[in-house]
Amino acid sequence: MASNHNQRATTSNVSFGQRAMSWPIRHLQQAIGSLGDIWRTPFTTLMTVLVLGVSLTLPATLHVFVKNADNIVAKWDSASEITLYLKLSVSEQQGQQLARKINLLPEVEKVEFISAAQALEKFKLSSGFGRALGYLDSNPLPGTIIVTPATRHAQASATTALLSQLEQEREVDQGKLDLEWLMRLQAMASLVENVVLAVAFMLCGSVMLIVGNTIRLAILNQKEAIAIMKLVGATDSFIQRPFMYTGAWYGVLGGLVAILSIHALTLYLTDAFYELTELYNSQYQLQSLSVNENLTLLLAAIVLGLVGSYLSVRQHIKAIEPSTD
Repeated sequence: MASNHNQRATTSNVSFGQRAMSWPIRHLQQAIGSLGDIWRTPFTTLMTVLVLGVSLTLPATLHVFVKNADNIVAKWDSASEITLYLKLSVSEQQGQQLARKINLLPEVEKVEFISAAQALEKFKLSSGFGRALGYLDSNPLPGTIIVTPATRHAQASATTALLSQLEQEREVDQGKLDLEWLMRLQAMASLVENVVLAVAFMLCGSVMLIVGNTIRLAILNQKEAIAIMKLVGATDSFIQRPFMYTGAWYGVLGGLVAILSIHALTLYLTDAFYELTELYNSQYQLQSLSVNENLTLLLAAIVLGLVGSYLSVRQHIKAIEPSTD
């Protein structure tokens, strides 16, 4: 009796072990088989993969340009300066004392004081009215303090707060921070980010529809074979699995096409972008997708392929039943 019990237990363990070992082998066979199926229809596969690649390229390309725009804004933002115009009644000594006081603030990296006399000399050289200005009874230009914020406090909001603080000094007549253009650029970048999200959602939906329709046609082409498989006892999950792998392969190929397209487009635009930034006394290299972003894009394409194929097979394979005639 004990011997029979042990034999049954051993048989149960062996069968469980065999099932555990055969499970990945079956999946691998079906994955390779589904890849062979799509290569046997090269024209259909090529058209589907290209459409998927274009659909994934558009939002990813917009993301690349938003990323580069954010980097440029951050670079220009950190170079902003505050100009403080002192009251005409403030002496040069008082202006220097204020400059030293401002330089002690933790938010400030560098301070430059320009006296009223220095400002007048610079204006004479740049304006061409040197002789006419010599007839003035007094200097109409105020002393000026140019404040460069520290890197940690160089963002638009922090620099604006620093300007408000410095304008409270009694020697300061008014301050100037030319950040309106930068704020408009930031607002445009934020708008583009929202557009990217909206376009990405719509194109993700289109990717799932494309994969789902392709899988639907494949199911209809194999309708009789599926009915026979059900007749001999195949489960829906077993029949669905190859189509799911087909959707995943479409996602892999479409994602690779999108990645190659984005990198090719970045290389094509690099020189033109470099020349544009040089006009603004800046040298910026256009950045493409990073390694993590490439992997994220590829993973997203695979997930979209799986979801599209899952929705299609769940609906159409269930509807196929073997004939009882």
